Amino acid sequence: MRGIACFAAAASLTVSLGQPASAAEREDPASTAAHRESSDDGERERSGGGDRKKRCKLDNGIEHIVFIQFDNTHLSRDNPNVPSDLEQMPTLYNFMKNKGTLGSNSHTVLISHTAAGIISTLTGVYPDRTGTGVSNSFNYYKPDGTAPFISAFGYWTNIIPDGAPLMVNESGKIAPAPWVPFTRAGCDVGNVSVANTVLENNSTDVTNVFGKGSPEDMESSTQRTLDFVGIAIHCAKGSSSICAAPGANPKADPLPDEPGGYVGFQALYGHKYVAPVINGGSTTMTDLLGGTFSGFPGFDGMFPKVTGAYVAKMLEAGVQVVFGYISDAHDNHAPGGYAYGPGAAGYVAQLKEYE
Repeated sequence: MRGIACFAAAASLTVSLGQPASAAEREDPASTAAHRESSDDGERERSGGGDRKKRCKLDNGIEHIVFIQFDNTHLSRDNPNVPSDLEQMPTLYNFMKNKGTLGSNSHTVLISHTAAGIISTLTGVYPDRTGTGVSNSFNYYKPDGTAPFISAFGYWTNIIPDGAPLMVNESGKIAPAPWVPFTRAGCDVGNVSVANTVLENNSTDVTNVFGKGSPEDMESSTQRTLDFVGIAIHCAKGSSSICAAPGANPKADPLPDEPGGYVGFQALYGHKYVAPVINGGSTTMTDLLGGTFSGFPGFDGMFPKVTGAYVAKMLEAGVQVVFGYISDAHDNHAPGGYAYGPGAAGYVAQLKEYE
């Protein structure tokens, strides 16, 4: 079995993507790729996704792609006397050096920030071609001359109040979505909190996807976050897709401007609908350190133990392409917390837990 593991960091410089077999990988801003080969063909049977693996065709014998996006994670030292982020996560650092290729000669897009950094990594184009040129937020102009603020984080097909797509390309259309090449190839694609490939808010995103007045739309705002924000699986067509699994509750996955058309595809949106099909019918999941959670923990709660749990469960359920986001290790994620500086006790402790 062959797989690609890709590690990327937004809003910094570091490492990138990969290529098949045990050869070195190519890099991109703060990302690295490594591949492993295994003679353990029994994994097909253990995953329960044998039919999906037969249908999902990736080049060069690749059977899995796992892309882990670290937010604001540094290879270089910010303070020469304090080990860098990756130096404080030696298991990850050594894996990238010994099993893949670690590069430092790639740089993030400008303006360097989370939304633009992640979306440019997903799409391979600069953020001026996806509507994220000013990154995490921007203002749009109304006829009365006012310019309200809007977040750059929103689901891929969102339309902002002035009628333009949030993810607008140079033609004024919704930019091509990054999961499409995989779903067209018969592969289900898991997305764990990766920018704009999942529902990003508990208001307009939920209404746009599920419909105004739908049972999902009528939940409380807190419950909508727990149930529908942050997690998604974009499904291939066919009876072997995870969207066709017993108990699945897929919804339409429309991309009206997708080049070549994109009709009849579905997706599972949110923990409420994803967790049961990857977790034996239960919405209560166990993180990698033994804790439990029963809903989306929030984008600031996507620590490796949580993201890793979602990613592992998706892979074990036969989802062969999975993208996962890991929260910024520089941030104090407690309410009202400030960003940590190099060497701060909370920062060192957080990186130790990440490790």
